[in-house]
Parts: sequence; structure tokens; C-alpha cells
Amino acid sequence: MIFVIFIIPLYNIRILMKCQQCIIRHFNSFKSLSTEELTCISDAKSEVSFKKGQVVFTEGSTINGVFCVKSGKCKLSKLNSNGKEQIVRFMKGGDVLGYRSVIVGEPVTLTVTALDEMKACFIPKSDIMEALERNPKFIMDMMKTACADLKDANMTISKMAQKSVKERLADSLLFLEETFSTTEDGYIDIQLSREEISSIIGTATESAIRLLSELKKEKIINLKGKNIKIIDFKKLKNISEGF
Repeated sequence: MIFVIFIIPLYNIRILMKCQQCIIRHFNSFKSLSTEELTCISDAKSEVSFKKGQVVFTEGSTINGVFCVKSGKCKLSKLNSNGKEQIVRFMKGGDVLGYRSVIVGEPVTLTVTALDEMKACFIPKSDIMEALERNPKFIMDMMKTACADLKDANMTISKMAQKSVKERLADSLLFLEETFSTTEDGYIDIQLSREEISSIIGTATESAIRLLSELKKEKIINLKGKNIKIIDFKKLKNISEGF
């Protein structure tokens, strides 16, 4: 336990429930682990808490374990050559952070930042590698996860190259609602600043603000501070597809 605290000294750490009792594991590769393997991980892991805006790990750093998100949301971003943030992905409960870096033994390539109060289980690298060596199904599930992530990355690159800024904005809003669902009053259940929205679609903040205002005037979306509600899905879908 001391070893884990040394790696992540700024996090609020406490012991979590046994992995066998955790519903979250059914949404990721850990569902293929045996009872014995889950017990070993339970004995080694710790729960870490992050406040809104807190960095989980930074691009170029080395991590000694993976983070299984239990609750909350986070963004994965990269700095471009001009030092501007580019958000490339979002994660929520059930997703696993840092697995590629741990498996290949390389520094992480993205910065992960909590978007709200977030809790995750930190699992040491040694336990992950031992499970991979012993469980072929776990290896296969991790490979499927890696392939799905690669597919998403390729789709993002394609959209950035082929779609206009307005099309990318419409596509991103639809994606955010599909990923995070909505609150009781119909707003997308994630709050992003205008700067963060601009970094998702790869444009200047001013352009993102202007385009959001245009969509609001056209009664396609509604804005309430950082909250966004999609009003006309058909029109927004048409815009995302270039119509």
C-alpha cells in the first residue's frame, strides 16, 4: 500500500469494496477475470478521488498502474505544436485509463483531467501484467478495447479532415448526448466551457461561440450557461451529415 501512495501522493485514497461486488467491472475487460484474480486485484487496489479540474496524469509521464473509472467524467487531451489543447476523447464510469501505457511500458500520450467529482480504482501494474499472463480471455478483451479505441481515433481524424467546423460541432453535440445522456430537464449531462468545445472541434473559441449562437437562433439547441439542450435532433443530424 505504501508503494501505491508514493506513486500518487496527491490523491485521496481509501480502500474500496471487493472487485467481486463491483458492478462497474461488467462494463470493461475486468469482467473476464476469475474470482481468484479479482481477489488478488482487490487486495492490491485503492480508490482514488479527483476534484473537478484535477489532473489524473499528464502527457509524457510514466504511470505504474491503471485507473478504472467508478464514477464521474474526465477528458483526454493533447497539446498541439502551438500549445493549444485538443480534446480527443471522454471517459466515464466503466472505462479504463492508462492500460496501453502500462502494457507497452511507454509514457502516456494524453493528459487526463477530471470534469467533475470523479472516483476511480488504481490497480498496480504488477497485478495487471500477472492477470494478462494467466488469463487469455482477459488478453482478448483488452485487445478488443484497444481496437475499439483505435477505431474511434481513426473516425475522429477522418471527421476532422472531412467535415466543416459547423458539421463537427453538430456531430460532437450528438455524440455528447449519446455518451452522457441528459439531465431531468433535458440538458446534456456534461458541462463544458466554450474553450473546451472549441478544442473538441478544432477551431478558435470565438468560432465555437458564434456557431453555438447560430444553432440557438435556429432553435436547434438551447443554451443555459455551460448547459446545452438539443431541441431539434433531425436538423442537428442533417447538419452533422452535411445537409
